[in-house]
Amino acid sequence: MRTQIVAVCISKNKGERKTPTERVELRTNHGIVGDAHAGDWHRQVSLLATESIDKMRALGLDVDKGDFAENLTTTGIDLPRLPIGSQLQIGNCLLEVTQIGKECHVRCAIYHQAGDCIMPKEGIFAKVVQGGILRPGDLIQVVD
Repeated sequence: MRTQIVAVCISKNKGERKTPTERVELRTNHGIVGDAHAGDWHRQVSLLATESIDKMRALGLDVDKGDFAENLTTTGIDLPRLPIGSQLQIGNCLLEVTQIGKECHVRCAIYHQAGDCIMPKEGIFAKVVQGGILRPGDLIQVVD
């Protein structure tokens, strides 16, 4: 299985599902241009695996890429097992993993539908070390 980006997603506002788009621009130390979560902090870009989304589908939820507010939907990589500080080369971009999972202070619509949500346990966050353009199909490589 190829380790790659399946979808790139953005939203104008925090706390809402993100919409898949054909490409995104990552800016160094900022995040995705035009995305609500971009800024000078440690959670500039969020990643979630298709394999995690499939777990929620197996519970009967009608969910897809971007529905968990992730910026990058991946396949072929066990995101939550990456150590903090891991670097991911994706196309000409370089991301550094800053956080695994998150605390959800407010239960989202997904949680109320399913009684659970995967983003707090299986989503990861990164900061942009080197910016560039990302598209679905871009390969992901963990940098040693």
